[in-house]
Amino acid sequence: MAERGQATVELVAALPALLLAALVALQLLAAGYAMTLADGAAEAGALALASGGSAAKAAREALPGWAEDDVSVAVEGDTVSVRLRPPSPIPALSKRLTISSGAAARPAR
Repeated sequence: MAERGQATVELVAALPALLLAALVALQLLAAGYAMTLADGAAEAGALALASGGSAAKAAREALPGWAEDDVSVAVEGDTVSVRLRPPSPIPALSKRLTISSGAAARPAR
């Protein structure tokens, strides 16, 4: 009878580790998604720059609404750089996982 309820005790003991693993996995997925978004935004900015438009505006418009406050766009010469913080339930972690991407534009001939 000493083993009765052992599975429940093991589940309760393992639950924090499972939740932490799920949080880490979700954060890595969010960082990967942010990297894809930053790449696309930098490319959109470079295309706009090459065609004579506003690179910063095009890069910001290429991102979803949630990223509006978490993005910075810089244009230096023919290079567009995008820095994006991925969404995170832990703000300090989000700041450490800032994603950077860049794209260069060649002027249209």
